[in-house]
Amino acid sequence: MSTAPVPGCLPRTPGKIIAVHVSYESRAAQRGRRPAAPSYFFKPSSSLGVSGDAVERPQGTELLGFEGEIALVIGAPARSVSPGEAWNHVAWVTAANDWGLYDLRANDKGSNVRNKGRDGYTPVGPRLIDARTVDPATLRVRTWLNGELVQQGETADLIFPFSQIIADLSQHLTLDTGDVILTGTPAGASVAAPGDIVEVEVDAPHGGATSGRLTSQVVEGPGDFDAAVGSLPTVDDVQREEAWGSREAAGLPAAVPALSPELRAKLLRTPVAGLSQQLRKRGLDNVSIEGVHATRPGRKLVGVARTLRFVPNREDLFHSHGGGYNAQKRTFDTVREGEVIVIEARGERGSGTLGDVLALRALARGAAGVVTDGGVRDHTTVAAIDLPVFSQGPHPAVLGRRHVPWDADLTIACGGATVQPGDIVVGDDDGVIVIPPAIAEDVADAALAQEAEDAWIAERVASGHPLDGLFPMNAEWRKKYEAATHTGHETGA
Repeated sequence: MSTAPVPGCLPRTPGKIIAVHVSYESRAAQRGRRPAAPSYFFKPSSSLGVSGDAVERPQGTELLGFEGEIALVIGAPARSVSPGEAWNHVAWVTAANDWGLYDLRANDKGSNVRNKGRDGYTPVGPRLIDARTVDPATLRVRTWLNGELVQQGETADLIFPFSQIIADLSQHLTLDTGDVILTGTPAGASVAAPGDIVEVEVDAPHGGATSGRLTSQVVEGPGDFDAAVGSLPTVDDVQREEAWGSREAAGLPAAVPALSPELRAKLLRTPVAGLSQQLRKRGLDNVSIEGVHATRPGRKLVGVARTLRFVPNREDLFHSHGGGYNAQKRTFDTVREGEVIVIEARGERGSGTLGDVLALRALARGAAGVVTDGGVRDHTTVAAIDLPVFSQGPHPAVLGRRHVPWDADLTIACGGATVQPGDIVVGDDDGVIVIPPAIAEDVADAALAQEAEDAWIAERVASGHPLDGLFPMNAEWRKKYEAATHTGHETGA
């Protein structure tokens, strides 16, 4: 009976490869989220590679990400060991590159089976460092892309020291001799393309020990994915930003800043009808999202648009894009505080486009609300949730009856209005409108001024004055209004 070959420098083929999601302070800062405890995923031993191997980016894909890491090789079985004992169970230290194809990330959130488990996506080596000769708190990992240093991390920057990771894992499972732990990557991980060369080295700067440079050359591989059997590659701007490390690095436009508290307060005080009037004065007539109503009357909606698009249902496309961690779930899972999820459902009322679970997720993320020109499932429950939701009304059916959740963070059409990510969305019982962010402050100020004027006129009408000359005000009434608002009391009325 033959056995699998030992990959490169490793003394044996590991039974387990365990990787840490986020473990460096610099990486946590880059991602904008710091974990309270370490979390993990498995990589198959078939993903192992050696220095000099080619790493394939399948044809038609975009986001092959590299992550330089320190790999620990277990030398003696560890089960329920303490942090103080943990390092005694490590035999060797070496370099690793935790490659991942973000295009395949969508349907394996957290587990990374497809995107990080591909053949050759865990090269290690080229040499082992004896763990007994180094201080685990003073190691360093560096990564070069085409000769340029792009990552550098020291173990002093770890959120979770190696001893904690080993002890934590060992309280849940046995770490066997030969198992490999990938300990996470520092900031600077990014994307490589065919023709690029990525090198990773682990060393002890003050002791001279080094793994040598682990070298990988990226090549184009076959892209023969079959939608009939599983998930197809798909990317959006959220994945691009995470793969490249920032919107700027990914070549994306800068994120639109959240509403200032001052502008938000103005918009909360201003009726949609008044804002609509001011937009029309500026030549913007097609900014109303038609046919949508609040699940709970009396709720005001103000926020920055985050867009999601559904396409008409087609069975093969729903099979490839409708299940798993699809565009709908990704959007609700990543919506930011103050954002409004705006859904293009083509005015199709014959299916729900969200329900109570997604509404609760949006609320937990701090979303400002949801607008959809489709239906809402669990309508009564959604109405009871403290989240403004505007829709075409209730419908019990799930997405697959009418829709395929397709993509997000792009220009969409909702209720006959064009909506772009970053647009300002305001809704009340009169409806929902879209305001270009560049003019939002001016529109809000003008609308509030008009509201004050209209309130003054309403008082005159209520007291018996006829409309002629008062609404709209002629020069005589304008003079009276200006005098009244200037002195703080009415004169000559």
